[in-house]
Formats: sequence, structure tokens, C-alpha cells
Amino acid sequence: MYQSQFFIPTLKEIPNDAQMPSHQLMLRAGLIRQIAAGVFSWLPLGYKVLKKVQDILREEMDAIGGQEFLLPALNPKEIWEQTNRVEAMGDVMFHIKNRDNLILAPTHEEIIAYHASQSVKSYKEVPQIWYQIQNKFRNEPRPKSGVMRGRQFLMKDSYSLDATEEGLDISYEKHSEAYHKIFNRCGIKFFVVGASSGAMGGSKSQEFMVENPFGEDTCAVNYESGYSSNIEVAISKVEPVGRIDNCPEIEKFATPNAKTIKELSEQFDLPVERCAKSVVYIIDSKPVLILMRGIDELNESKVQSYFATNQVRPADENEILDVFGAHPGSLGPINIKKQIQVFADKLLLDANGLISGANEDGQHFKNIDIERDCKIEGYEDFRTVLAGEADTISGNPLKVVNAIELGHIFKLGTKYSEALGAKILDENGKEKPLIMGSYGIGVERVLACVIEQNHDENGIIWNKGLTPFHVHILGLAYDKSEQVQKVCNELKDQLEELGLEILLDDRKERPGFKFKDADLIGIPVQVVIGDRGLEENKVELKFRKTGEKIEISPSNIIESLTKFYEV
Repeated sequence: MYQSQFFIPTLKEIPNDAQMPSHQLMLRAGLIRQIAAGVFSWLPLGYKVLKKVQDILREEMDAIGGQEFLLPALNPKEIWEQTNRVEAMGDVMFHIKNRDNLILAPTHEEIIAYHASQSVKSYKEVPQIWYQIQNKFRNEPRPKSGVMRGRQFLMKDSYSLDATEEGLDISYEKHSEAYHKIFNRCGIKFFVVGASSGAMGGSKSQEFMVENPFGEDTCAVNYESGYSSNIEVAISKVEPVGRIDNCPEIEKFATPNAKTIKELSEQFDLPVERCAKSVVYIIDSKPVLILMRGIDELNESKVQSYFATNQVRPADENEILDVFGAHPGSLGPINIKKQIQVFADKLLLDANGLISGANEDGQHFKNIDIERDCKIEGYEDFRTVLAGEADTISGNPLKVVNAIELGHIFKLGTKYSEALGAKILDENGKEKPLIMGSYGIGVERVLACVIEQNHDENGIIWNKGLTPFHVHILGLAYDKSEQVQKVCNELKDQLEELGLEILLDDRKERPGFKFKDADLIGIPVQVVIGDRGLEENKVELKFRKTGEKIEISPSNIIESLTKFYEV
């Protein structure tokens, strides 16, 4: 391909609204252009790489028995209403005005279950793995970071159909192994975490993550021990508060100027871990009090999991005042004005010597014995893990990092098959719902993460597997020198005959301009051909990743490049 004929609109300046390196470089190298918030056009250079990512996805999905579908982006709303996900998705789902009550699909669990209900009737017809690579639509309220969080994006989503839980285990492991192969082939450094299934439902969920300071997910990791988990479900080794000997009777005391745990601890010289925090949430329209150590933060995902609902939100001040008769800062589990269920974090199990609000403004209780003085409905791990706490494998400190989610695998179970009537007859002739799994990869995120991990101050550094072209020939003064033209064209033809993809810079530009564009685009090998070098029977090979430059005879170029690419 001649560069003068290939559309690569490079930019010299960093766009003002681009913060992540991948976003900056994808714009500057001419891979993408934005046309609206969270909506991008893929330009020819970027689309070449995107197709190579898709090729890897297809090869690995086909290798585990996947069958490729292309499902419609337009879905009947009534199918989604059968699983109650229209309400769960809320404004994230695109609702469009049309006479047939159609929506734009953010994912396709419902449609897979619908097709299975029409066609799969016997245990003899499973297992099945169905997949597609298709655009999804989600009305992100704050699209940002380029293609990392867009309103239209390309996803590889696959679905397994099994007759038994054991069959689901096999399908799930097949996908896990395929995902490891996919990300390794793309050259991405990643880790796998246990995760919350959220609105998807199901019994098990794992995410494939890339550590990145711009990532919107937070994970607790210890790379040495192998512990890793999304902060939504992360656990750690923390000593419970426990009991103290000779604890006095409960006692009320005035705290007019202490409205926070920090103020309470500092003003009255109280141990902060025994200052019990009262967090009030509305769960399925009912107020609930959750008691925690004062130094801990409530983990909303753990609350959703424990109560098996995503209808969870913090109570507002008026709702709190109505139930407790006091404002936030003076709340506690004793003498609550109205009946309310009280739960507590596991670290407070059987604790005494606690301090908490007295449900009177400016008043607190001390010497609380949680078993003696409180009615606790249940104990659970409701807290968010903190950096430095011991991991559960080695006891060594955890690191809390930002991360980008590349892929997510779910054991869905029967939620969707039951709702949509996807049932089969088992070997005993008994009707049972299909057991499903769901597995997704953000295709554009894969490409962006490759750039995040492979760039320098000059531009992108593509690896051999995903590079848009294998060799970048830079013809210096190509338009003025017949000798340069001849050598460049012959080399291009010879390399293409070997199956390599070649980009030949034949533009009427200065050498410095060509060098900067070549580094920005990031093709692994640059071959610099100019009159001066040819007079000395030399051309220059530059390896983009290391910056190494070597001079060789034109007659040795083919051998060097075929060896580099193992052609």
C-alpha cells in the first residue's frame, strides 16, 4: 500500500479533551475520529487493527466449538420485559420512538434465550456455544476515555447452553482458557479477578483486568501471592473488634460538637475502630440500618449481593429523621423511633465497648455490648477492603489499583431461560430450564489496552500480531529519485509476495516529517531508503520497540525481515 493513497490523517498536537494515552494516540495516529460524545468512526488504519483483533477472537472462539451468529441490534421491548431488565437497565438502555416498540440492545442474553426456546428441546442438543461480534448500544451518561467508554461499541459476546451445572462448569472453563489465549496473543498483561454479577445475575463471575491509572474499576491485588479481586467483592484478613474485659454498663453522654466518627474519636479520645458507624440505606423501598466500624466504608455491591437486589440507595436526611428522630451524626442501633431491621458487619460480631449514636441529636452511647444491647438481624462482610490489609492467601499487604475491564464471564444459571421458556427434556423425560453462561469482551478496549501498554513519547509501538502493516518503507526524496523509487517498489513487491503487509511512504514530505509519522503510527520495522545510503550500498533498518538501527545491504533486507517475522 502506498501511503500517498492510504487515508492516515495524523495530528501533531494532542487533542485537548483526550487524557488517556490510548485516546490521544488513536486520534493522533489517525485510527479514529469522534463524531459525537461516545461515538467514533474507525478510520482505515484503526480498522485494519480492529479486524486483526476480531480474527484472534474468532479463531479462539471457534477452537472451543463456538458458532458465530449475527443478532439484530433492534430488539422487541417485550422480550426484555420478561426478564425485568428494562427497569434494571434504566436510562442506560436506548429507547427509541417507533411504532413497533423496539429498543437498541445493550447485550443479547434475552435474544439467545428466545432463540433457544424456539429450537433447543432436548438434552441431546446441548452443549451449545453461540457467539457474535457486533455493535452494542448503551446510553452512557458520561462517555469518556475515547473508545474505553462509548455509547456504541463493538463486543464479542458469547453464550453457553447446557443441561447440567457440570456442563456449565465445562463451558465456563473453556471460555476462561480461551480468554487467556486471546489476551496473551494480543500481547496484553492482564489479571483475573472475582467480581460481582450485578444486574446480570448468576452464581459466579470473573473479570479480566488491565492495571491502569485511568481505569474505572478498582481492584485489590497481590501479584506475588496471586490474590486479585474486584473491590466490589474483595475480602481481606482483618482482626475483628472483639471484646474487652470488665466493660462497664451502657452509658449516654453528650457530644454536641461531634458529628463525624473522626470528631467523636478526637474530641473524646476514643478508639476509632470501636466507634460504630450507622449507615442507613433504602433497600427494596424499606429503610435498613447497617452497623460498621468507624474506619470502614460500606461496599454497595456487597449490600446488593446480600439482599439479592439492585434496588439499593442511601437514605436521604428526611427519611433518616422520620425513622430515627435524629439527624445523621447521632444515629445508632438503640432506641430507634420506628421499627427497622439492623444488620452489622462481621467485624462487629460479639463486640462490646462500642460507641454509637443515641438517636438524639448531640447524644451518643458508650460501652455498648452488641449482643446484649442490640437486636441484629444478621452479620455479613459489608465493608470495602483497604490498601495495606492482608490478603487471604499469603497474609501479605494488598495493593488497591485502578483497572480497565477487558472481559467478563458469568455463570448465569437459569434466570433467562426460565423467564423466556427455554426448556429441554432431560434424559428422564423431565422438563428443565437450560443452564446458561454469558461471556463478553470489549473489542475496542482490547486495541486501546494494547496501546496503553505499548507506547512511548513518540507514538504507538505495535506488536507483530496486531500491527496494521508488517513493514514501513520510508522512501526519502521518493518523488525526486528514480533509484529510490526503484528499490522501494521492488522491495515492496517482494515482501508482499511473501505475505507481508507493506506500507510505502511515497509522499512528497521532508525526511523528518516521515520519521515522526512513522514513529507515531508504530509499525514494528521501518526500512529507510535514500540516495545517500544507496550510493554506499546501504539501507537502514529501525526496530520501533527498541529504537535499534542497523545498516545493511539492500540485498540482505528480505532475509532480515523474513527472519524477524518468521515467514
